[in-house]
Amino acid sequence: VQLEESGGGLMQPGGSLRLSCAASGVTFSTYAMSWYRQAPGKERELVARIASGDGGTFYEDSVKDRFTISRDSAKSTVFLQMNNLKPEDTAVYYCYDNRGHWGQGTQVTVSS
Repeated sequence: VQLEESGGGLMQPGGSLRLSCAASGVTFSTYAMSWYRQAPGKERELVARIASGDGGTFYEDSVKDRFTISRDSAKSTVFLQMNNLKPEDTAVYYCYDNRGHWGQGTQVTVSS
């Protein structure tokens, strides 16, 4: 199993970024997929999750109405669209397949 994130970077407050996570070695369509983040000195926290099947979603309260998780099963890829970014969104963002496999992480830094 391999999960490879991309799309992180430096963005000013109020800006947008789109993270991608390409999965291989999994039956992607049957997996719920999640995005977590870990800021310096803090524990890793769940940001968003998207179910298999009906694609139901869950968001952590601080990102509701700003972040959108989606998936493209044909490409075995899950996305996290992040709008109206805030400095407190600064963290390493990780993709997780909810079956014990993590990506390597991608840094998101929000700063003016």
